[in-house]
Amino acid sequence: MTGVDPSRLDDQQLMKELETIHRTRHDTLLYGSNDALRAHNLRMAQLEGEYLRRNPRRPVAAGRTREGARDRGRGQAAVPGA
Repeated sequence: MTGVDPSRLDDQQLMKELETIHRTRHDTLLYGSNDALRAHNLRMAQLEGEYLRRNPRRPVAAGRTREGARDRGRGQAAVPGA
C-alpha cells in the first residue's frame, strides 16, 4: 500500500488526501501508466471507503440519486433553436 493507512489519518488529513486524489484523477487516467492507474484506483477506494465508514449518515442531495437524475431528465425539455 502507498501512503498512510486511511484509518490512521485524522478527519482533516483524510479530507486533504481525498481532495488531492480527486484533483489528480483526470491526469492519472489520461497520462499515467497502467500501474499508476491501478495504484490510484486502490488508494482512492481506500480513502473513500474510510470517509464513508466515518460518515455513514452523510447528507445526500436528492438530485444526486438515480430518482433525482430521472426527475431532472423529465423536467428538461428540448428547447427548439437552442
